[in-house]
Amino acid sequence: MVPALELLGVSKTFDGFQALTGADFAVLPGEVHALLGENGAGKSTLMNVAAGLYRPDGGRIRVRGAEVEIAGPVAARRLGIGMVHQHYKLVKAFNAVENILLARGGRRYGRGLAEVEAAIRAQGEAVGFSVDLTRPVGSLSVAEQQRIEILKVLVEGARILILDEPTAVLTDREAEGLLATMRALAGKGAAVVLVTHKLGEVMRHADRVTVMRGGRVVGSADPAGLSAASLTEMVVGATTRQERRPGAGAGAPVLDIAGLVGTRADGLRTLNGASLTVRRGEIYGIAGVGGNGQTELAEVLMGVRRPQAGRILLDGDDITAAPPRLRRARGLVAIPADRQTYALAGELSVADNYAVSGIGSGRFGGWLRVDRAAVRAGTLAALAAFDVRGARSPRQKASLLSGGNAQKLVIAREFAQAPRFVVAHSPARGLDVRAALDVHHRLREARDAGAGVLLISEDLDEVMLVADRIGVMSRGAIVGEFTAPADRQAIGAAMVHHA
Repeated sequence: MVPALELLGVSKTFDGFQALTGADFAVLPGEVHALLGENGAGKSTLMNVAAGLYRPDGGRIRVRGAEVEIAGPVAARRLGIGMVHQHYKLVKAFNAVENILLARGGRRYGRGLAEVEAAIRAQGEAVGFSVDLTRPVGSLSVAEQQRIEILKVLVEGARILILDEPTAVLTDREAEGLLATMRALAGKGAAVVLVTHKLGEVMRHADRVTVMRGGRVVGSADPAGLSAASLTEMVVGATTRQERRPGAGAGAPVLDIAGLVGTRADGLRTLNGASLTVRRGEIYGIAGVGGNGQTELAEVLMGVRRPQAGRILLDGDDITAAPPRLRRARGLVAIPADRQTYALAGELSVADNYAVSGIGSGRFGGWLRVDRAAVRAGTLAALAAFDVRGARSPRQKASLLSGGNAQKLVIAREFAQAPRFVVAHSPARGLDVRAALDVHHRLREARDAGAGVLLISEDLDEVMLVADRIGVMSRGAIVGEFTAPADRQAIGAAMVHHA
């Protein structure tokens, strides 16, 4: 069978950094083909070449057997290639129809809206997607926004679909639904490329897997004939295993939360008297089904959302109404769930992103006179200490870092001065095995140095692996607490029975 898409010997460099070296990849019609590798392995770069976002330095591209030159995204779309990026390309103030009309271009507004709406409804029915076409996409859930991105490429007639880390921000149920839809599209003859780092998804949903490491393709295989251990070894070069490592013992309370009440931006109450205590030298993990107030709790603790009632004490000081800058000055640091939106300014340099908190504290001078030499030296030291790879220089844009390396940069900045308390919301979401292990190691280091750590995660395995105590959050309150090692069934029962 002639491949729908072939990339042959593709190479790509960025400012002297070799991102791809002679990479080969092919996907057949009717196939779900997983592209697997660590963060920074070159997966997204290779697919961005196929989608016309990057011009390769060398190599060839074939579409349905014919050699082509893809000059840009428009040329890729004309060839039937559609890519759904990890960070969605949507105008949040526009609704779904307006976003897709904008992507298509060249249509009169009134007539174009009607045509696009009809096309979206037809495609939505074909793949089983239900999307509100009238609301601004910024008010929709992440899963709904993703459906709009997929419909956008389908409406354009894509028969080669590339999905870059499509389940990174979805719940397990949403992820399984999406992957089932991709399987159905492949069954109708589409070629589907699933860019991922999740072994379970590959084992359950892919017909074939290609593994990349360090910008090179290291092998392709049928995942049905591989074990999870052998697939992991292909990805990282050696089997990486993480074990529970409890702390030496908890000390005095460092964070005390009592009776927090809060709402979302749309007025829906999501915190209903949440109360908990975190002690020095312990990791307190919050488990629960997504949407039960975890995000609002993290935002209230970071100071970006005000509670309507309740109290937050940090080492006995009331910080309930304190602004984020004052909280940071008192030793509270945060690793937000959405690092691209809340933790990094992608268009600024790696150095600027690292130094911003140090400027605020006076470590790198002040706002009126920044000590650039100290910033550069501090950034280089942090990049080395936290193993931030892919940063060719401190002047590189932060947006060019892979997900795992971007997360390491955030942690390096937050841990630049020994924190007293760490709020970590889904810190390993979207990361590969090695990067997740490193993040967990850093959280344990902070705990062992005497900090209190609050780990919020919808991944129960992560919570059970890392936390010393576990609280179950349901309907905006802590409904049960467990000391690790805890009974998984008991935690699951608390999550379900209070939902």
